[in-house]
Amino acid sequence: MKVLITTIFDYPHEGGLSTHVTTLKKGLETSGHTVDVLSISNISTWKKKLLAQGPGFLMNKLKKGKGQLTNDKQRMKLLAELIKDHEHHYDIINSQDIFATLASLETNLPVVATIHGYYAYEAISRGAIETDSSEAKEIKDLERKAYTKAVANITVDQRIKDYVYETAQAEATVVRNFIDPEPFLKPGKEIRSKFGFPENAPMLFVPRRLTEKNGVIYPLIALKQIAEKHPDVILVYAGTGEQLPAIKKKTSEFNLEDHVYMLGSVAHSEMVELYKTSQIALIPSVHSHGVEEATSISALEAMGSGTPVIAGAVGGLKELIDHRTNGLLFADRDEKELTHHILYLLDNPLQAQDMANKAQQKIQQIHSHSAASEKFLDIYAKAIQKESTPSF
Repeated sequence: MKVLITTIFDYPHEGGLSTHVTTLKKGLETSGHTVDVLSISNISTWKKKLLAQGPGFLMNKLKKGKGQLTNDKQRMKLLAELIKDHEHHYDIINSQDIFATLASLETNLPVVATIHGYYAYEAISRGAIETDSSEAKEIKDLERKAYTKAVANITVDQRIKDYVYETAQAEATVVRNFIDPEPFLKPGKEIRSKFGFPENAPMLFVPRRLTEKNGVIYPLIALKQIAEKHPDVILVYAGTGEQLPAIKKKTSEFNLEDHVYMLGSVAHSEMVELYKTSQIALIPSVHSHGVEEATSISALEAMGSGTPVIAGAVGGLKELIDHRTNGLLFADRDEKELTHHILYLLDNPLQAQDMANKAQQKIQQIHSHSAASEKFLDIYAKAIQKESTPSF
């Protein structure tokens, strides 16, 4: 089968969607299929800046949020032109966002849409558009169109599946997120000296984009009390986002500059080693403007690396982690419970390792890219058959 994956976002980029695409591509290609990716990165830089960045920048001067929608629609048009030039090489398109779905629908190929989240609500959550604005309404309308026009929808957790049905009365199949377990099973390499971490300091690792829904401020709030009991502990962030100024400000207020490391964007190969060298991985997601975490790829990677995981008890994380069996969950925005869990794992390394071992086993058995690619291929085949069957 020849598969074209499409997205209006840059590829590769920092974040779970890009990792999902890379890992799915590898799984499908390992099975002998051909997979290519078309994204906004395939557009020339000058055209992208002139048509898909400049207009939105100017529109945002007039009204906040208008620029975001303008740029997304421009990206959709550019991607649609690109797809039309390449469609004859493929059997099916697997789009990765609503605008890529709408762009892909302009071809004669069946389109399967993978839905990673709540497009309108996530734009509101990160401050790109205003709540109840005309832009929010239009994006919701575009979501409905994308969900209903795709031949099949795939969601990464049950709650997003419910959202698709509530939004558009459209059906979807849940295929939970997945990873390639192989890199996480290899012996770890020394990486602490590269980033200047103290050699033996207990390391708390936050492998997250620095956005509000990812709850990245809460490990820092917990750190104040944890450092009193473990004065050599360090908190490491790998990611970028709009919460960076707030984290830096709070770090200064708490006088924790010697304990906090902000790495920014990190190559995936180094992320693998950071997971392995950390004592605890934190996925502190929270509810934010109607948005909940899906089956976080960061959580899957942490579990696959054999590192104990503490996560916010929201969205797909509740489906992924069995509390006190293969990880720990804390209530939404409850920094006291988060603090308690961190101290428990630091003070009870045998119990922490037992949870980590069980988590790693679960990832290998259920959340591997090989198992996921078989599910995708089944959905692709049914979509192709559905499109080729004449309707009367």
